[in-house]
Amino acid sequence: MRATWRWVHSDLRTHRGEALFAVLASAGVIASLLLAAALLGYAASPWQRVFNQSRGGHVWLHGREGHEGFGAAAVAPLASLDEVAAVSGPFRTATATLESGGTRAEVALRATGSRPPDTARPLLTAGRWLTTATDQGAGPRDGAATPRQGGTAYRAGPPYDRIVLEHTLARTLWATPGETVTVTLPGRDGPTTRTLYVAGVAETAEPRYRAGQDDGVGWILPETLDRLAPAATGQTVGLRLKDPADTDYAVQRAVTLLGAERIAQVTKWQQAKADFGGDDRLLGRIFAAFGLAALLAAAVAVAGAVRARIRGQAGDIAVLKAVGFTPGQVIRGFLLQHLGFAVTGAALGTAATLALGRAIPGRVGDAVALWPRMPGHRAAVAGIPLAAVLLIAAATALAAWRAGRVPPVPAARRAHPAARPLSALGRRALGLRLSPVLVLGWRSAFTAPGRTRALGATARLALPIALMTVALVAWSTLGQFRTDPGRVGRAAALTVRTEQPPPASFEETLETVPGVADAVPGAEFRALVPGQTGTLTLRGLGTPDAPYPHTIAEGRAPAGPDEAVAGQGLLDLLDVRVGEWVRMTVGGRPQILHLVGRSIEPDHGGRVVSTGLDTLRDSTPGLPPAFHALVLRPGADPRRVAAAVATAATGEGVEIRATADPVGGEDAPRGVLAALAAVLALIALVELLTLVGTGVRDRVRDLLALRAIGLTPRQIGAVVVTSAALTALAASVLGTAAGAALGHLLVDAEAAATGLGAGVARLPAPALLAALVLAATAAGALAALAPATRTARRRLVDSPGETL
Repeated sequence: MRATWRWVHSDLRTHRGEALFAVLASAGVIASLLLAAALLGYAASPWQRVFNQSRGGHVWLHGREGHEGFGAAAVAPLASLDEVAAVSGPFRTATATLESGGTRAEVALRATGSRPPDTARPLLTAGRWLTTATDQGAGPRDGAATPRQGGTAYRAGPPYDRIVLEHTLARTLWATPGETVTVTLPGRDGPTTRTLYVAGVAETAEPRYRAGQDDGVGWILPETLDRLAPAATGQTVGLRLKDPADTDYAVQRAVTLLGAERIAQVTKWQQAKADFGGDDRLLGRIFAAFGLAALLAAAVAVAGAVRARIRGQAGDIAVLKAVGFTPGQVIRGFLLQHLGFAVTGAALGTAATLALGRAIPGRVGDAVALWPRMPGHRAAVAGIPLAAVLLIAAATALAAWRAGRVPPVPAARRAHPAARPLSALGRRALGLRLSPVLVLGWRSAFTAPGRTRALGATARLALPIALMTVALVAWSTLGQFRTDPGRVGRAAALTVRTEQPPPASFEETLETVPGVADAVPGAEFRALVPGQTGTLTLRGLGTPDAPYPHTIAEGRAPAGPDEAVAGQGLLDLLDVRVGEWVRMTVGGRPQILHLVGRSIEPDHGGRVVSTGLDTLRDSTPGLPPAFHALVLRPGADPRRVAAAVATAATGEGVEIRATADPVGGEDAPRGVLAALAAVLALIALVELLTLVGTGVRDRVRDLLALRAIGLTPRQIGAVVVTSAALTALAASVLGTAAGAALGHLLVDAEAAATGLGAGVARLPAPALLAALVLAATAAGALAALAPATRTARRRLVDSPGETL
C-alpha cells in the first residue's frame, strides 16, 4: 500500500495539468448539475418559490364585514400563540367588482400602507408599489404616461387612486401598470363606482383568482378604502406558522380565540399550493426527466475523461508492472487517484455553486439565491454530488480494471499499427487533388486509431447535444401555447357570458365585431359516470351550421347526433378508446355519446367530453347557450377584440374572459429551459475538450510522420482542427436528429400522462437546429486550436517514445 501511495504522489507531480483538468471537469459538471437542480425547483414549485420569497402566511382568516366581524384589537392575541411565528395584518378589506375593457372580476380590496408588510409581502412583477398623496405629485406616476383605458388617454381630472393587482387577476382583466380599471362597491344608497389607477402587479402565495370560485386581491391605501367604503369593511389577517404540520391545530386555536361566528372564511396554505401546482404537472414531469438525463450526460462526460487519462498512461502502467507492481496495486492506485479527483471536484463545484451561484445574473442567480429555502435543498446538495461520484467511481473501476490488464512490455503494444492504412476512397480523393488536410482530417476523425473508439467518442459528444435538442423541443412546445394556441386546444381566445339569456341576434352581433372569425355558442355541465366517484366535464359546443374547431389528435370531429370527442384524461379515467360509446348522468338525466375522436384538452386534466349543442338540446329542449366562444382571425389582438365586444354588446351585461393556458401565460418555464440548455452546453464542452485531447495524444505518431514526409506545421495543425470539427459536426448532426425524435416522444408521452393528450409536441425551426449544428462544429474547431498549435510546434526529438 505504501508503494501505491508513493506512485500516486509521484504521478500527480508528473501530470499536474491532467490532474487539474480532471478536478476542474468534475467541478464544472457538479456545478452544472446543482444549477440545474436549483432551476428545476425554481420552475416546478412556483408556490414554494413565491411563499419563500414573500415570507408568506400559512393561514389567512377573513372576518365578516361590519360589526359582525372581528376588530383590529381582537387580532393582537394571535401573535402570542405558540404555533405562530409572525402575523401579517390585520388589513381592512372590502368586496368589490373590477372591470376593464368589458371584463369583470370579483376582488377583495385590501388596505395596506405605502410600504409592503414584512410577512406575506406581495412580490412586484411589474410597476411599483403604492405611494401616498404626498409622493404622487401632479401626475399618476413620476415620469409615467397618463393613465389609459381601452386605448383612450385621460388627460383631465385629478390623480386617480391607486391599486396593485394580484397577477392572475391582472391577466384576467388585461390590466398592466399605467392603465385604469373601474371599481364598483355595493352600498346602502346604491353601488359606488370609481376609477383606479393600476400602479403595479404583484404575486402572492394566496389562492389565485378563479372566476366564480376565488376572488382576486387588490392592494390599496387606507385612505382610498375610506373613500370607497367608509362604512362596512372587514378584517383579514395572515398567520405564518413555525411548523406547517401544525396548521389544523393553529386554525382551531385562532378560530376559538376570535370567535367562529366572526369569521367568514379560512384559507390554508395547502389550498394555495394545490391551486398553484394544478397547471404545472406537465412542466414538472419534463423538468424531472431533464434532471435525470443531465446527470447521465455528466457521468458519461466525466467517465470519458477518466478513461482517456488512464489510456494515455498505458506506458507508465507497463513500467510499473515491469518493476513489480501487481494488477491489484495498479487498480487500487487508479481508483484512489481518480476518486480523489472526483471528490475534490465535487467539493469545489458544490462550494462554488453555493457561494457564487447567486451572483449569476438572470433567472439562474435568482434560483440559486432562493434554493436554500426550498424543500429538498439539503438532499439535493448532498445527493447530486454523491450520485455523480458513485457513477464516476463505477466508470473508474472499469477503466482501472482495464489498466490492470496492460501488458508489461511496451514494445508488444507498440508493435501494432496505431491506425488503419489510408483507405481506397481516401487515396482516390487525394488523386482527385482534394485538400490533403480535409482527407487526412477525415481519416483522423473516423478511422484512427480505430472505428469503434471513434464512434464511441462521437456518441458520447452527441448525448449532451441530443439533450439540448430535447430542451429546444420543449421550448418550442411551450411557445406554441402563446403563439399558436389552436394547436393545443385553445382555438377560442375569448369567452363571452351574459347575465341573462342572450337574444337570438346576439351571435350575429358578436360576429360583426372586427377581429372575430366565429362566435360559437356553448354550454358546460358537470357529469357523473356510473361507477365513478369523480366527475367529468360535459361541453356542448357549436351547431351543425357553426361547428367548433376542435384540435383533433386522433379520429375526427363530431358531425352527427350523439357524436363527441374526449380528452386523454377522460379516456384514461373510463378506460375506453375512440370508437366506443360512453354513458354518463347529467343532472339526473342519462346521456349516451359515441366517441369519434380524441381532442387536445388542456382543462380539468383532460377529463372533458365535447359534443354539439344540439345533442344536449335533444335531452333538454330549449337549452340556451351559457356562453359564446370567440374564435379570432389570424393576427387579431384579444385585448382589442374584448374592448370592441364590450362596446358592441352594451346593455347585455356581458362578461368577457380570456382563455387561460396550462403554463400560466408566463415565460418562466422557457427561461428555465434556456438555462438548462446552457448547463448541457457546459457538459458538452467538457466532453469536447476530452475528445480533442485524447485524439491528439493517440495520433501523435501519425502527425509526426506527416511532418516527416513534408507537411508544413500549419498543415499539421489544420489536420488536428479539421479532425475535431468533423467529429463535432458528426456528433451534432447525430445528436440533433436523435434529440428531435426523442424530444417529440418525450413531450407527447408526458402530455398524455397529464391528461392533455399526445400530439402537442412541436419541433424547433430548422434554422434553429442548423444554428445548433454550426455552433457545435465551431466549438469543436476552436477547442482544437491550442492543441493543434502545440502539436505543430513539436520536434521529432521531443517524443522519441512515440516512434519506438
